Amino acid sequence: MSSTTPSTTQGPQPPVIVVGAGPVGLTAALALRAYGLPVVVLEAGADGRQRPGSRAIFTHSQTLQILDRISPGLGAELYGHGVYWNTQRTFYGGKEVYAKTYPDPPADAYPHFTSLPQVQIEAYLYARAVASGVEVAWEQEVTGVSAHDDGVTITTSAGREWLASYVIGADGSRSNVRKQIGARMEGSKDDGWYIVVDVDEIAEPALPQERHFHYAHPAVDGRNVLVVPFAGGYRVDLQLVDGDDPEELASTDGVRGWLDAVLPPGYSDRTSWVSTYQFLQLVAHDFADPARRVLLVGEAAHLFAPFGARGLNSGVPDAESAAIAVAAALQASNPEAARVPIEGFALSRRSAALFNRDAAGEALAHLRPDALTSEKIRAAAESAPEDAEASTWLEKAPYGPRGVHTAQTVYRY
Repeated sequence: MSSTTPSTTQGPQPPVIVVGAGPVGLTAALALRAYGLPVVVLEAGADGRQRPGSRAIFTHSQTLQILDRISPGLGAELYGHGVYWNTQRTFYGGKEVYAKTYPDPPADAYPHFTSLPQVQIEAYLYARAVASGVEVAWEQEVTGVSAHDDGVTITTSAGREWLASYVIGADGSRSNVRKQIGARMEGSKDDGWYIVVDVDEIAEPALPQERHFHYAHPAVDGRNVLVVPFAGGYRVDLQLVDGDDPEELASTDGVRGWLDAVLPPGYSDRTSWVSTYQFLQLVAHDFADPARRVLLVGEAAHLFAPFGARGLNSGVPDAESAAIAVAAALQASNPEAARVPIEGFALSRRSAALFNRDAAGEALAHLRPDALTSEKIRAAAESAPEDAEASTWLEKAPYGPRGVHTAQTVYRY
């Protein structure tokens, strides 16, 4: 990858700096360019950096619509390269308790989702960003953020100083921007562990293009298993139980052992990424600094577990909302008026994040159930799939409730 980079900070400064060149940061930059604003993206990594794993694979239709809105045709480009599956199946102890096949989406409509690795999503976003005039400065890890009434000063580990009217922090789960402005992460981390594995497709595919969720998979001693297709392969999640050693089950031999038990022969030889995670439900106490000059988006503002695909699909509307707020603030007639859209952004996006945090909590309560919920799951599985209500509950509950309002407020001055 290549880009133009400002050679000095002594000349004209961009009104907005975005920190982080991941999918959320690039979305914010594209949205700012859609409003005609010059923007520089500061990225801690080097040009051409390679990040392993499929990571955020699941892009909802609402996210695709936002991307098309800020860069016409981008959403269609993503779903043209991604995978869409029509069939979802849920099992309990090896018995199918839910199955539904949806019709193909109309040719003139967005699919409900598309599934492709995050590295590919970033590549399409990056190409659009550079083409739109976004400048990217590589190897610029942020070490200091000083916000004041007139703007923001950023210092980086490269010894550079950057000035901007506004900053959008999209620098991920370990956000230096968040730390610098004093935003606290509030919420919880569950003690349970999950292993996530990418497997590449084999020469003669033996897995259907379907999403399968297994309660109490009999081949892995009753652990829960999720199998999800994406462009080029499959994501497999294994939920560990109390007493499991995450390092052992995530080792080469450990992964091969349980993958061979849950997938057809050949796939364990195609493992391309292994990671472990715990269920996080964390939201920043404020999505902007006290001066209302620095805005937090994506994982700089909130952390959710992968179940339910809430990360990227909340980060993209965060980014668009932040761009709308900044564009409105830059047009404001006085400092008090400029704070209004930033306050609106901080309140609305934090509200959306709290919804997602609570939804993830409901999913966790189902995935790591107490005795009463365990009995309810078992009883529902006994009556499913004939009992449609029980069957649907078993299908939907592992992902938590869906649907959060993403409409934007339009500010005029």
